Amino acid sequence: MLACLVRIPVGNRFFHNQSVEERLMIEVDRLTKFYGNHAAIRDVSFTAEAGQILGFLGPNGAGKTTTMRILTGYMPASSGTARVAGYDVFEESRDVRQRVGYLPENPPLYREMTPFSYLSFVAQIKGVERGDRRAAVQRALEATAIDDVASQPIGTLSRGYKQRVAIAQAIVHDPEVIVLDEPTIGLDPKQVIGIRKLIKGLASDRTVILSTHILPEVTQLCDKVVIISRGEIVVEETTDSLTAAEDLEHVFLRVTASDVVADEEAAAEQYETADAADPETEVADPPEEDAPAPDSSAGDER
Repeated sequence: MLACLVRIPVGNRFFHNQSVEERLMIEVDRLTKFYGNHAAIRDVSFTAEAGQILGFLGPNGAGKTTTMRILTGYMPASSGTARVAGYDVFEESRDVRQRVGYLPENPPLYREMTPFSYLSFVAQIKGVERGDRRAAVQRALEATAIDDVASQPIGTLSRGYKQRVAIAQAIVHDPEVIVLDEPTIGLDPKQVIGIRKLIKGLASDRTVILSTHILPEVTQLCDKVVIISRGEIVVEETTDSLTAAEDLEHVFLRVTASDVVADEEAAAEQYETADAADPETEVADPPEEDAPAPDSSAGDER
């Protein structure tokens, strides 16, 4: 039986729902962001339902981080609209930030603080009432399974535990939507398994946007997949439907082929230009991307 899509007003907000329980927690409509004359994203549109894990995929430079920063209120768009839990990201940004938890790829952690003191600090910043902070911090510690290291300096923890602390800061104010940017990057297999179980548990009563380059991670965790290529959405479909005929890796390579061609053409142009200027001069390799500072405490859990 088909459900009717209805538009339910709530105060000055709107939820596009199939039912109250299945309301759209994220509604992105024709978002565009220009940097000068360059469009980082163009006419980006997608939705995510309550309790859904949405895998947000794309090659490097495709516009994933720009989109996530706009959704979390860290960056304005040039045009388009976005709503989180019914609140307009641009007109009601304070309300949106109270309902969104964000884990950036390189989360800011204070090495000298303990998880408890750090989360207490974050809870204060995010507007958790003084009388509710201790309970909120304890819930975040337990949800991320770091309550046993709550009094240790963050700088002494392994990378896996640091990542759990970073996820805890994203949920300490009990948001309805969590945005995770590469949450398992740099972790060993044991730590990856633990973080994946944590993400799955978080989605039981929240909406999660998961940005990752690990395609099996999306297949295992996500209910829906959105793929962005060269700043435009090229796929928005449920995981089961998308992978019914071919695996996600083949889908991804097929729909992002233009990115590969563009990269190869740009590289070829670079070499041709250099050869024309001086045939005997070798073109230097591109500089490596800045890597995070080495973490001497990384290794096994704790």
